[in-house]
Amino acid sequence: MTTRDEALAIVHEHVKNDGLVRHMLSVETAMRHYAAIYGEDAELWGVAGLLHDFDWEIHPSLEQHPQAGAPILRERGVPEEIVQAVLSHANHSGVPRTTRMQQALYACDELTGLITAVALVRPSRSILDVTVKSIKNKWKDRAFAAGANREEMEDGARELGLDLWEHAGNVLAAMQANAAELGLVGNPQAGAAS
Repeated sequence: MTTRDEALAIVHEHVKNDGLVRHMLSVETAMRHYAAIYGEDAELWGVAGLLHDFDWEIHPSLEQHPQAGAPILRERGVPEEIVQAVLSHANHSGVPRTTRMQQALYACDELTGLITAVALVRPSRSILDVTVKSIKNKWKDRAFAAGANREEMEDGARELGLDLWEHAGNVLAAMQANAAELGLVGNPQAGAAS
């Protein structure tokens, strides 16, 4: 089993962009939350979330990511269960999502990005001020976080058997509980004053 520390070492070796690292930490956080909900191994699920985009900077195209990263993970001794989850989070890889962990990874990936964007446009820049209602309001504005694939978010929630907004509430709660590590504490007092 690859530990979180080993996974972080792989991430820091291949990723220099702090925003991308925070994204992977956000997905890890959401995955650990869902592992607890489903009674699964939080370490295993967390490592899958942490590693899912580790190769984006070295393979920044859909032709390469995450397929070209899989051999690197295997060389590092990452369990095949995690490698398959990483591969299946990308529809274009052709790897089907057949396990709950694979479905959760797909469901959490894009949504964490949207929630982060919602937090960062608030006066406080704090995820602690974000609500499901504020996510819904930004969701309706297709120009907001236009790169976040809303169709994939809907598909991901559906694959998990959840309503989109219940899923958003779960991911938001997980991210709020880990706001400091995600760099999303911001300045909550600024939000209260506005």
